[in-house]
Amino acid sequence: MNFAPSPRRAAAARPPSSARRHRIGELARRTGLPVRTIRFYCDEGMLESGRSAGGHRMFDTDSATERLLLVRRLRALGLGLGSITEVLRGERSMDEIIAAESARLDSEFRSLAWRRASLRAVGTAAPTQRAQRLALLAAAQDGGAVHECLVQFWRRILAPVPRSEIDRYVGWNVPGPPADPSVAEVVAYAELAALVADPALNSTVRQHLWLSHPELIRDRRRLYSDVDDALVDVVTLVAQDVQPHGGSELDRFVDAHAGARGERDSPRFREQLLIEAADADHRVRRYWALTGRFFGDRITVGRALHWVHAALARSTDAPASEISTIGPGH
Repeated sequence: MNFAPSPRRAAAARPPSSARRHRIGELARRTGLPVRTIRFYCDEGMLESGRSAGGHRMFDTDSATERLLLVRRLRALGLGLGSITEVLRGERSMDEIIAAESARLDSEFRSLAWRRASLRAVGTAAPTQRAQRLALLAAAQDGGAVHECLVQFWRRILAPVPRSEIDRYVGWNVPGPPADPSVAEVVAYAELAALVADPALNSTVRQHLWLSHPELIRDRRRLYSDVDDALVDVVTLVAQDVQPHGGSELDRFVDAHAGARGERDSPRFREQLLIEAADADHRVRRYWALTGRFFGDRITVGRALHWVHAALARSTDAPASEISTIGPGH
């Protein structure tokens, strides 16, 4: 059905085509809408009307009633007049405005759920921790904004890796904001935002990812690709709870780093990699531990690298204390 009206002036000048014409009072009685509301819809071009010889608004009873009932029902569902007008004019379909309104409500509900969890997190904090938690959550007012901060953080770290590869990395390793977060989840997600906001973490994570002497890397794109290929097999081992050990997976990882720097795999080179890999910065460990809370059993890059670093330590007979501990399962 086409609800598109003619332009406002033409509608006002042309009498309705139907023989069944009524004045605005009868239309108000039929639809349950106030007369002033119907006048407003007419003035906004949402409803066609003509004029009687005496100058009164006259309406095609059936079409005007049908149109006004449609407006009333869509308004009852919370749709704005702008969207309804677009439907009446044939500019957008009913499916389009319903989908758009549903998406808007989904976003609004997520925002409200985040605020509710944040308020509960502050309310349930111990008195000695309340000020710190309030500051943490006040700096992360929206889950979507936090997610964007995390995405931008990794885009800076991984540059100049191709954007498509970065997006794939982000999709697998950066958790999205929980739709209906618990107190623990909203605090953990806000803490992720606080971590990546620390400028010092940027250089630390670069070291954690690129390892020894990143300035000597000839082609970071190639190194990223080669390491990614090696970690695919490592992920399988981690998923199977295979303990870190020397082997082809570790050899491919070391070869990728050695080749990128114009060197060869050797005990000395492995020791140098281990020095960089054994960075005990608590923020890196904390970042991957928090990420693991949202991903559960998913094997992130953090978990895969931890396995590789532990295998590297065993291959050089380094003490276990030289490998940073990310935590069980993370």
